Amino acid sequence: MASNLLATAFCGSVFGMALTAAGVHRPDVIIAQLTLQDFHMLESFLAAAAGSVALVTFFQRLDFTKLPPRGYSSMGLFGSLDGNIIGGLIQGTGMALAGSCPGTVFAQVGAGIQSGVYTLGGLIVGGILWTGFLQPYLQRRSSKKPVLSKPISVDKRLGLSQLATVAAIEGIFLSAIAIAVSQSNGTTRGLVHPVIGGLLIACAQLLSASTRKALLGTSTAFEEVGNAFWSVIGGRSRSTGTLSYGNIVFVSGMTIGARLLAWRYPSVSLWSTVASNPLRVVTGGVLLAIGSRLSGGCTSGHGISGISLLSVSSYVTVAAMFTGAISTALLLYRS
Repeated sequence: MASNLLATAFCGSVFGMALTAAGVHRPDVIIAQLTLQDFHMLESFLAAAAGSVALVTFFQRLDFTKLPPRGYSSMGLFGSLDGNIIGGLIQGTGMALAGSCPGTVFAQVGAGIQSGVYTLGGLIVGGILWTGFLQPYLQRRSSKKPVLSKPISVDKRLGLSQLATVAAIEGIFLSAIAIAVSQSNGTTRGLVHPVIGGLLIACAQLLSASTRKALLGTSTAFEEVGNAFWSVIGGRSRSTGTLSYGNIVFVSGMTIGARLLAWRYPSVSLWSTVASNPLRVVTGGVLLAIGSRLSGGCTSGHGISGISLLSVSSYVTVAAMFTGAISTALLLYRS
């Protein structure tokens, strides 16, 4: 048990360092991406996704890991993916408000970025609201959910082989990276080039898959916090989940990793951030927690890991996430 927790914390610390080195935790980098002014974040995200798809596919074909694609998240409103769509839109709105996401917030806190503390507070509140009120309500509606009959993986949904699907996805990702790099000015807002930063994130995925037999993801930590909260104040009468702390250990490791890198490279803590209203940032954090749990994952759980497993739900969630994020950011930040 202790060794598993240590491995989890270590993997988290490597992930936190990778996010910080890539510079994608910075609120100004996130907002610049969402307002389509700079594509540093996109370069890192696509490199991380491309590397992760290759690594996870390799491990899965060797049976080193046996991880199923992420299932659909349904609210029983308008289809089996309605939770992914609505949750993704809510999460995207939270990204634009906070200049953060459920994963990068821990690198922000570790690197000493003040807005990250407000975002984290909002995420914790959102996790408490989710486990205490929203999740129980949705579970009571579960009998109204449509019966799922369609495949949950992209390859089976398209009727293609796994390798053909992976090759097509990698081709799209690599082409997009090449276009983004060709349009950039060659500078970086991190410690390394954004593409290198993305590959470092993919290396964190490699470490997690090889040592924990689990992929990267952070938003479940807020559900764990919510369950613990209701357990303490209400004897678990409102909590709908069993108490666990593995994801809390993982994200704590992320914070420590970012903090260690900030100590080694003090400029990490001096990087400029966007001017932020604390109330807006906290609200963004609440939306990030609720949206990520409603859709079943965040930018790392869906955007890197779920995509690597060829999960239909992850591609839909990421599309909804960036639609909500870009739309909100353009309204908020573009003059």
